[in-house]
Amino acid sequence: MIEILKSAALILVLLNPFFLIVYLTGIVEKLNQKEFNQVLLRACIIAGVVFCIFAIVGDAIFVRFMQVEFASFQIFGGIVFLLIGLQFVFRGPKAIEILQGESKHLAGAIAMPVFIGPGTISASVIIGKKHDPIIACIIVISMVIFCAVVLALLKWLHDVVKPRREAIVQRYIEITGRVTALVVGTIAIDMIMRGMSSWVSKF
Repeated sequence: MIEILKSAALILVLLNPFFLIVYLTGIVEKLNQKEFNQVLLRACIIAGVVFCIFAIVGDAIFVRFMQVEFASFQIFGGIVFLLIGLQFVFRGPKAIEILQGESKHLAGAIAMPVFIGPGTISASVIIGKKHDPIIACIIVISMVIFCAVVLALLKWLHDVVKPRREAIVQRYIEITGRVTALVVGTIAIDMIMRGMSSWVSKF
């Protein structure tokens, strides 16, 4: 049970809804609650399927099909994460607009890079190594659902509070965006170092 809780905590740290709501600020302001929930549901289905695939197949996707080492993905993913963190440092929450581009498919824009990213994919692979496939899938799917529920509640709270306390909402977004940069940057460096350590251990 302790290992299950640790694995759930690992993916939840990366799917932190209080940070993700900052990523989704533009979408939160565009859509009403019903539209947001529908888009969020489709994004969660996409993310859940991808996470389960990586949790079940794990290293085989990289070693057998792509013929590369998982460590290489960790290093590359860490670099991508690091660039995202740097964007947040210099541009604040507006950085996510660059990452999302002008996608007409909001569910896909939310699923990647908000849910599906180097960190969450790596975490799914690690969870898949620690647990049986069914348990691993239950862990990742339950954390995705939990994150989605909290995001929906935060969207509702945003709609209630912003008309009366817009300055507070904007301040929260700004502060959380800067904190997010520190967290993302830290995770990025850790991924790079873990990937390099894995490569070194092979020699």
